[in-house]
Amino acid sequence: MGQVLSVTGTWAMYTAQDWLVLSLSDNPGNALALVTALQFTPVLLLTLYGGRLADRYDKRALLTGANVISGVLAAGLAVLVFSGAVRLWQVCLFASAVGVVNAVEAPTRMAFISELVGGALLPNASALSAGYFNVARIVGPAAAGPLIAAVGTGPVMAINAGSFLATVVGLRLMRPQEIRRSVRDPARSVRVVDGLRYIRGERDLVVVLGLVAAVGLVGMNFQLTVPLMARTVFDAGAAEFGLLTTGLAVGSLVAALLTTTRRTRPSARLVMSAAFGFGLAEAAAGFAPSFAAAFGLFAVTGFASLYFMQAANHRVQLGSDPEYRGRVMALYTLIMQGTTPLGAALVGGLTAVADARAGLYVGGAISAVAALVAWAAQRSWAQSKPGPPGVPGQSGAAGPSDVVGPSDVVGLSGGPGASGGAGLPGIGQVDGEVERGVRL
Repeated sequence: MGQVLSVTGTWAMYTAQDWLVLSLSDNPGNALALVTALQFTPVLLLTLYGGRLADRYDKRALLTGANVISGVLAAGLAVLVFSGAVRLWQVCLFASAVGVVNAVEAPTRMAFISELVGGALLPNASALSAGYFNVARIVGPAAAGPLIAAVGTGPVMAINAGSFLATVVGLRLMRPQEIRRSVRDPARSVRVVDGLRYIRGERDLVVVLGLVAAVGLVGMNFQLTVPLMARTVFDAGAAEFGLLTTGLAVGSLVAALLTTTRRTRPSARLVMSAAFGFGLAEAAAGFAPSFAAAFGLFAVTGFASLYFMQAANHRVQLGSDPEYRGRVMALYTLIMQGTTPLGAALVGGLTAVADARAGLYVGGAISAVAALVAWAAQRSWAQSKPGPPGVPGQSGAAGPSDVVGPSDVVGLSGGPGASGGAGLPGIGQVDGEVERGVRL
């Protein structure tokens, strides 16, 4: 509940920040691209270090500190807006500082989920986390639009500053003795390079992370493309802009709810199919002929984007050793969010040369092509992988994780281990034993 309140405030803040940038600049496309790039550049530079901190130190303490700092930053920007002294460079500085905090908070929060519930329930818990995130993504912009129109951006930012207290209170109310911390040898150093070596040896993770990088670079630039579509294509006001963002979030929420019953590791083929579907949906949104059509197509795009992100997230988390999970999820976050500065620059330049629609249909088309390339790479690797000794005909065969059945499509497990992971190879969250991860 604390996260629902806090993330709702954060999404309202992002809406207010984008609208503030549009009002402070005569070149909205470049200004939004600059602020977006500055907000995500620290993620590109510091997230791997943030994952190292998550594997080394108490995650609850790290999350508490990150939320306190975020609240202070939001309060500072709100004061500048209330005073009428806010300038674009100050918004840029605030965005950079938020990015530094997110570089630590994001991988820590993702890795913390497994400590709360254990490996067997990790897919379900991750989906529920996406559920509250998308509830907030609906409520936040929907509430921010009318608030901005009525009282301006300052009160929205002040509300966000106070909302971080909800998460801090929730974290401090947790009982530390019930947290399933990974067992780590205190004499063994926790190094970023060790996590990178581990990932390099897991080729199925490399393929998925490569696909995430491509989609994140060109397809996941909604902070830039949605405001530009609202303002420059449909000439919408603040309330309509919030509504368009809500359409994106509604689809994401449906996808999050659909994946809450997932119990098994998604197949590689499912991840790639979801990426391909996302690319087609985003490209279609770029050709929306009206505001109403854009709302509906953004809802479909939101569904496809969240379904892809959840499938990729679950495949990476459940395919990694708990000892390295913080660093693995740091790399996932780095790839997913750290590519945003580059993507914002590319899409910002594209929209300046063409129009706002081009950022959507070009990004969607490239995402779909990337899914096909990843499918070919995965297939090539699977065919070259030797089978178990003494079992003829296994070379090149898909493993259990790579078979797509009806349960994969709807997010249901339906097979052995569905009620607690007993039938999953490599999961050992029994009587407090630390899970070892699901491996191919």
